Amino acid sequence: MSSKGVALVTGAAQGIGKAVALRLADDGFDVVVNDISANSDKLDSLVDEIQNRARRSSKCIADVSQEDQVNAMVEMVVQRHGSLDVMVANAGVTGGLSLVEATSEQWDRIMNINGRGTFLCYKYAGIQMIKQGRGGRIIGASSMAGKQAFASQAPYSASKFAVRGLTQAGALELGAHSITVNAYAPGAIDTPLMASTEAATGMAILEMFKEMSPLKKFGVPEDLANLVSFLASKESQFITGQTISVNGGTFFD
Repeated sequence: MSSKGVALVTGAAQGIGKAVALRLADDGFDVVVNDISANSDKLDSLVDEIQNRARRSSKCIADVSQEDQVNAMVEMVVQRHGSLDVMVANAGVTGGLSLVEATSEQWDRIMNINGRGTFLCYKYAGIQMIKQGRGGRIIGASSMAGKQAFASQAPYSASKFAVRGLTQAGALELGAHSITVNAYAPGAIDTPLMASTEAATGMAILEMFKEMSPLKKFGVPEDLANLVSFLASKESQFITGQTISVNGGTFFD
């Protein structure tokens, strides 16, 4: 079965990243999945799921905040699969930290993964796509908190605002090479990360946002995968520099 190209999805072991990887496989892409070593077994299972969809797949363990590892990850994708056509820089962390209580170490961790990690994925994907000379799709993960800051989420909100800026700058710089750069901004999505956040804070976050939504529902990872599917397609060729909200109407922009 012919392939639409090769996609790389970071932070793919669970939640939104996993849903995106499976959807891109269903769309006809060969998919390389990335996460940290603690999630290696989950990546193995995901690779099996993708291969069962008659698509080529492999895993790549890497920390997206480390430049040498991101560079090596992109090189590995090209060596094993021949090209890189879609980069989904999904990996990220959250943290309920207020402006006055967050330590500089906590700030650095969140910014290194969410901000620096997205920058490095954009950078090395862009370099490879320029080298290939046939365009490409770069897609990042912002957040509703990257459009309207949340109280007690200062470092996280700042990191997700940074993704929007990187996305706009990347679109301006890479457009001449027929590379589009966009991002998604999820609201409350039912994921393992959200479950851990609810457990840590003792707050029913999903239910709170469900009541705020005109649709009276919260999202699931497939809602983001549907958007990424479109942004990765040829049909999205006139959309770039955008950070698109997927939040059930809890925030309008």
